[in-house]
Amino acid sequence: MQSQTDGVVSLVLVNYRGADDTIQALQAVRELDWPAHRLEIIVLDNDSGDDSVERIRSAAPEITLIESGENLGFAAGCNRAVAVAKGQYIALLNNDARPDPLWLSAAVTAFEADPAVSAVASRVLDWEGETIDFVDAAMTWSGMAYKPLTGHPRDDASHSRQKDVLFATGSAMLVRADAWRELGGFDEDFFMFYEDVDLGWRLNLAGGRVRYVPESLVYHRHHASMTRFGGYRESYLLERNALFTLYKNAGEEQLRAALPAALALIARRGVAKGGLDSTELDIRRATESEPESESVPRESLAGLFAVDQFVESLPRLVEQRRVIQATRLRDDADMAALFGQQDDPPVHDAYLLAGYEKVVNAFPVLSGERRRRVLVVTGDSIGVKLAGPGIRAWNICAALAEEHDVRLVSTASVEPLPAPFELAAVARRRPDEMRQHEEWADVIIVQGHVLLLFPVLAKTAKIVVVDIYDPLHLEQLEQGREKPFEQWDRQIVDASEVLNHQLQIGDFFICASERQRYFWLGQLAAMGRINAYTYGRDEDLRSLIDIVPFGLSDQPPVHTRPALRGVVPGIGADDKIVIWGGGLYNWFDPETLIRAVAVLAERRPTVRLFFMGTAHPNPNVPEMDIVRRCRELAGELGVSSKNVFFNDSWVDFADRGNYLLEADAGVSTHFQHVETTFSFRTRILDYLWAGLPIISTAGDSFADLVAERGLGAVVPERDVSALVEALDSVLFDEELAESSRAAVRETAQEFTWRASLAPLIEFCRHPAKAADRTPEAATQTSGDLGSIERRYAAIRPGGVRYDLGRAAYYLRNGGVKAVVGKFRARRAGG
Repeated sequence: MQSQTDGVVSLVLVNYRGADDTIQALQAVRELDWPAHRLEIIVLDNDSGDDSVERIRSAAPEITLIESGENLGFAAGCNRAVAVAKGQYIALLNNDARPDPLWLSAAVTAFEADPAVSAVASRVLDWEGETIDFVDAAMTWSGMAYKPLTGHPRDDASHSRQKDVLFATGSAMLVRADAWRELGGFDEDFFMFYEDVDLGWRLNLAGGRVRYVPESLVYHRHHASMTRFGGYRESYLLERNALFTLYKNAGEEQLRAALPAALALIARRGVAKGGLDSTELDIRRATESEPESESVPRESLAGLFAVDQFVESLPRLVEQRRVIQATRLRDDADMAALFGQQDDPPVHDAYLLAGYEKVVNAFPVLSGERRRRVLVVTGDSIGVKLAGPGIRAWNICAALAEEHDVRLVSTASVEPLPAPFELAAVARRRPDEMRQHEEWADVIIVQGHVLLLFPVLAKTAKIVVVDIYDPLHLEQLEQGREKPFEQWDRQIVDASEVLNHQLQIGDFFICASERQRYFWLGQLAAMGRINAYTYGRDEDLRSLIDIVPFGLSDQPPVHTRPALRGVVPGIGADDKIVIWGGGLYNWFDPETLIRAVAVLAERRPTVRLFFMGTAHPNPNVPEMDIVRRCRELAGELGVSSKNVFFNDSWVDFADRGNYLLEADAGVSTHFQHVETTFSFRTRILDYLWAGLPIISTAGDSFADLVAERGLGAVVPERDVSALVEALDSVLFDEELAESSRAAVRETAQEFTWRASLAPLIEFCRHPAKAADRTPEAATQTSGDLGSIERRYAAIRPGGVRYDLGRAAYYLRNGGVKAVVGKFRARRAGG
């Protein structure tokens, strides 16, 4: 195998009697914003038979110039050049293209940001930069690939977001060298046309991603290179190569439907192109004077010859298909969204169109999933600092964006972040601004209080998914405990009514665990949602409520900078660190943990406890009293900033891996009560992600998992002695720590976002109104939503009472400066 040099890009150009263009392209390459020592340039001359070699060598003596000795075509020419390439990345550029200075750097940035990206599809415009050449990829059900919007006016606003696509155009693309070589590069039997489509499809099937990166920009000057050979030869190659591509890569069910339909359409296309009469050989039309032969246009023969060469190539194609299908990691359902608009009727020819309609009606080629518009609305802030609901909303959007158009709306705040989906903010005091998002969406996914805050969402006719992974009313049992009894009770009742409102409206519900699902089934039954309609559709009620746990990234964390050891004063390189992920809330029990650390420190002075977050990133979530109590307790015990440390703010979401990877264990301690029983401690997932042994108090579903799988240690609540021994064992017994880490690594695979979100992903492929919310069922099962909505209208953010209440809160907790700051922020936001 050819060795490769990390960080180096090997740029490949294929020349065929185009020295002027090639030399001009090489000049533009010299102007790239890319280090020369990290760029290898390879030009292959495809046996031009003119003075191309001499002219290119003279103009660019520093490049590697290969003479093929025969016209290999574009596919084999690229393969020959890549065979000698030494770079980590392969860049293909047509010789009649001009790259923007940021072409390579933008593409490599995309590779470095996501190891799953196998190829980058550059944005391609015409030579003047006025019209579109490539901004998207699509394929019809018959294997005919196309580039949507080609020839349309340039529209930067509509095509400025990165996204996954089926293929990159061979005129400007980059591929990881190891991925190229693993798949064998281009299929040389294609000669030219669709070799890039075939490669992109194979990369996706192998589990990689082809990423459209608009900042990686190229300008392309088209030449009518096929004109002198006849348009029928181009038709022949397109027809043949479409069959090659379809046969190799389509799944069994897809191929069974599409291949006979494609062959039938090729025949109709040939007859239509030549203006032939296919009834001419009908025996009823026979005459004694008819000729034995007839002249047929080559355009009509192109399809026939393509099918014949497809037959001739079947032995090779069968073997290629066997390998591709045996090693594919994505099924046709996963791939469907990348195909774009598969229905492309030939409206320019009435006879061909009539045949097309007969074919698609006879074969199930258009029955797959379609791309939908999914709106996700969260009450959490979206930015570099993310808490649980925001993290969950972000990852839901990222997963669904692979198949759908997705928009994430925060009712708190949004920072501009790179994302494969749209970001927007709607202030709670401006509920009417949500209307434009509701009108855009096909499916709406909501969290928290959103349905009560925004009446347009509560009254929508669209399909509504309600995320109830967080039992708000059970949280209020603990969160409001220290308030006057009537206020505490009112908070619990209010939270219950918020949830009841959601349970009446939702078409599909997602929760975090099987234990939670049983709990919610009871509440759904009390709300009348378990009825003859919902039970009649699905006796297990999975179509009404299913389990979508919190997830963790498919990619393990990478340590990019020191975060704790040698950075936080008092934490050294050899200390034993136990980390508390996430925030401090009243329903947790960090005080018992602090006491345990203080006791353990007497015999293990190197023990360190670090709390990652004290100030929630959502300004609507106040700092809870437990934070103050913990700081005071650590001070009283003499361990503050010695054995116990508090992060004064909140760790950036993208930076949390650095903290976790420097820890030796993760901890979660809580009280045994009903909130614990039905909770899903998302911080535990971060411990799984980072491979940390886990110390937890008993009572929640994760504690059961820790005990069952040997992921660390589980202790009774409020038991300082048991917690001391658990900390000592997990932190200082290397054999136990290593066995726990091994069990954690194995268990983590079950909780990746892709696995966790599977029920939601499947629902969005086939979204449907709940069985009891269809028009015919609604009149029989609808409850009275009006009383709840009327009562909440009075306290919906935006009124004077709400503003005065928030002002009083900020005055109590931050003084006059905080009130003024919030006032200015509101004025700045309009």
